[in-house]
Amino acid sequence: MTQEANIDEKYKQVGHVISSAGGTPVPVNDTLVKLLKYFLGEEDLDFVLAFSDHKSQTLDQLKQTTGLSESEVVEKANKLASRGVIFNQPNRKGTMVYRLLPLLNVGTFEYMFMGKIEHNERNRKISALFDQLFEELEDIVQSNYDSLMPQLMQAPPVDRTVPMAENKSTGKPIKIMVDESVEESADRILPAQQVDALIEKFDEIALGYCFCRHHKDLSGQPCKQTDLRETCFTFGKSARYTSEQGFSRMISKQEAREILKKSEADGLVHKAYHPNFDISKDETSVCNCCRCCCGNSVENMIAPISNATNFLAVIDPELCVGCGTCVDECHTYAAYLGDDDKARRNEELCIGCGVCAAFCPENAISMVKGPTRIVRIAPKKKKAS
Repeated sequence: MTQEANIDEKYKQVGHVISSAGGTPVPVNDTLVKLLKYFLGEEDLDFVLAFSDHKSQTLDQLKQTTGLSESEVVEKANKLASRGVIFNQPNRKGTMVYRLLPLLNVGTFEYMFMGKIEHNERNRKISALFDQLFEELEDIVQSNYDSLMPQLMQAPPVDRTVPMAENKSTGKPIKIMVDESVEESADRILPAQQVDALIEKFDEIALGYCFCRHHKDLSGQPCKQTDLRETCFTFGKSARYTSEQGFSRMISKQEAREILKKSEADGLVHKAYHPNFDISKDETSVCNCCRCCCGNSVENMIAPISNATNFLAVIDPELCVGCGTCVDECHTYAAYLGDDDKARRNEELCIGCGVCAAFCPENAISMVKGPTRIVRIAPKKKKAS
């Protein structure tokens, strides 16, 4: 075996370690090796392999697992943090923890495209390799659709919808009705149900580019829904990390509100992310998602969408005039016109984003607030068994 082949095998070993770091598992193949070479030099491979058994380690632990000195560990970890490979932030006790990030959801892909990057040949090649890896991942899912889908449709929710609050035509709040048929546990911690509440909740807010739209731009597929790019918020520890590494910039609450208002004007959906998909924990970030670029949209999904929501759109047939605005705006194609030309809503597809209610010119759509429900939408089967 040639030296180059040996090195590629070592990159594949690293690929397996990164793929097991959480997020979305990716195929460990030649495409992944080509990608990893943009983020990891040969001198970085042993350091990443030191995370094989423990994906989060303190400085003292890394000194033991790598055999490096304190200064060497810090230098390597900081370099890889700047590339979105390592998350380096202190825990609640003030101890610095180094965590290996996955490639996807949320990891190197998101952090690379969250920062402002040049449209040069290098970055276009990286973007094209991610496209190729996504195609290969989709081929795996589609080729094993019948065996994989039952398991994938049980996956925990990746994100949580935070609905819009105002109707655009009237400027009035969207009507919220509370479903009291099922009582929530009295000791259950409810996450913020309005995006304004999230802004008030955090003192540290950072703003980065939408990584999905940024990636599509580099791939020559610009967004059809919005010209906005800086719409990705991170909070607290995540805000410190993304801003320190140059993936985002710290902003004021006022600027955050202005960005959110512009996002809502373009019909973007607020999606909150929580540590380990646990909505009882503080949010780490909020994305403002379009339908055509978002990796967790029905138009781009490879695996099923899995979304948590406390809301459901309800249409008043007496007020509906059948204009079809909700059908055009709906992100999951949950809205449609019935035989009587009145709007209808498929509950199984509704993620409770409130976009339909916000854009309805007759203010005919309300939101019902109830217990948390998980909306899972499977990708279409494209291949015969």
